Amino acid sequence: MTGAALVARRAYRVGAAGRCVGLIAVAAVPALTLGVFFCYPVASIIGLGLHPAAGWDLGAFGSVLGRARFLRIIVFTVAQAAASAVLSLALGIPGAFLLYRRDFRGRAVVRALATVPFVLPTVVVGLAFNTLFAPHGWLGSWGWGGSVAAILAAHVFFNYTVVVRTVGAAWAHLDDRPVLAARGLGAGPVRAFLTVTLPALTPAIASTALMVFLFCATSFGIILVMGGGHWNTIETEIYRQTAQVGDLATAAVLSILQIVLVAAVLVVAAWLRRRTETALRLRGAIDTVRRIRRADLPAVVVTAAAMVLLILPIAILVTRSLTTPTGWSFSNYRNLAGVGEGNALLISGVAALVNSLRSALIAGGIATAVGVMLSMVLTRRSRSRVARRATAALDAVMMLPLGVSAVTVGFGFLIALDKPPLDFRSSALLVPIAQAMVATPLVVRMVLPVLRAADDRLRQAAALLGAGPVRVWASVDVPIAARALIGAFAFALATGFGEFGATSFVARPETVTLPVVIGRLISRPGPVNTGMALAAGVILAAACGVVVLLVDLTANRRGNGSANGSGIGGF
Repeated sequence: MTGAALVARRAYRVGAAGRCVGLIAVAAVPALTLGVFFCYPVASIIGLGLHPAAGWDLGAFGSVLGRARFLRIIVFTVAQAAASAVLSLALGIPGAFLLYRRDFRGRAVVRALATVPFVLPTVVVGLAFNTLFAPHGWLGSWGWGGSVAAILAAHVFFNYTVVVRTVGAAWAHLDDRPVLAARGLGAGPVRAFLTVTLPALTPAIASTALMVFLFCATSFGIILVMGGGHWNTIETEIYRQTAQVGDLATAAVLSILQIVLVAAVLVVAAWLRRRTETALRLRGAIDTVRRIRRADLPAVVVTAAAMVLLILPIAILVTRSLTTPTGWSFSNYRNLAGVGEGNALLISGVAALVNSLRSALIAGGIATAVGVMLSMVLTRRSRSRVARRATAALDAVMMLPLGVSAVTVGFGFLIALDKPPLDFRSSALLVPIAQAMVATPLVVRMVLPVLRAADDRLRQAAALLGAGPVRVWASVDVPIAARALIGAFAFALATGFGEFGATSFVARPETVTLPVVIGRLISRPGPVNTGMALAAGVILAAACGVVVLLVDLTANRRGNGSANGSGIGGF
């Protein structure tokens, strides 16, 4: 071997070692963040329940699993989450096709409208659907008031955004050539979809189904408001045992069961991705979005029906916010400058809105930074079996915040982060950190599919030309994922706006956010407080809709203003 070859081999090995060290350092940041602000608080609350002063007490497991009430709650949690995921996919996939593969006037506005439900506080969604299906409500004749059907409708309303945005982002990046080849060989539109498009979309659909299942399995506000005490999930029972009964041992057991359920779902999803994931090719900078055709009529009809489902609860929310005992008025909005009837609030609704904006911006920045670093690690393909398993484990663990009770996380923050050097009780960052823990997995799930779809040979070529890991990321990955990154930040921002469970535990009187204010107003009877809650919900929905619309328009300008731009991709 010549001296030049030896030098080249040494340089390659040094570069490989540097890249490995760099990836480990990058992976350490999200791992440390998750460990300190998620695993440690959750472990603390579980330990508090199962390890009292007298020592470990595991008898609570037998007590919980031996009671028919808790078994019914576990079965109902799984069943309603699975049904909600299936219904959300059935309505959302046609919407993903229409909003990401077809171009029409007002598409950005429709995308913004489709996004608003997901960022609404769950307590407001529950209140809107309760009003919609009440005996004297607009759909009271359906007889769905207090039923499982109403709960499923609320969950589909809440998660339609997830399906449309996540599946749509993957669909927008599919290469059209295999479909055109199948059509050229005589396959009809349906057969081409089933044999070419659907297999390519399976990883995104499976990942989306996982997210929707986890959101519905851990549903808190919707079940709390609409269940009426008759329908309960593990999440609401954890809240009841923690805040009302004071039985921390039972709450800890339920939290552990919920974590086991989430972990099992994550393992199945990872296995499914390994079995079905295919190497997608990005089409490049030019999108092939086409105008709506007659063959798209079924997707148009289903999407139109979904839009009606989305508009009705928002319409009744707006209508009731303008309704007062003396007639139509904006007095509910003006009342947000005060503290409500009977001094229900400690700060005004306006101050809470400012807190929400500040916390959401910080949470969005944290979640996007951590999620992008994790995505950088997860996109790297290693020949080492140990490295691949470690990467898969990190991927699965980072999804846990989606499925662990927000009540457990929030309560754990209060218990665990109360001593130096982790004394965050008086820190203004406690609320945005809690919100970022919820939003980070969403960022990963929107950025990662786009990065994985990129041809890895581009990164290898850049590395062979002497580019380091950072330069490879900046020159290859960032241009590919630019719009997905913008969308991920917008999704994290919107999630911070609407987060209720954990924030209700960790917010101090002067840092409460608008969703927490809405929850407190709803819990205090009276027309003034209820009207203020509805007005605050409308303001929150409008603010999030404007943010998403602006991000959509900005992303389209990045695509040279083309009408065919794929918007913000992952969002």
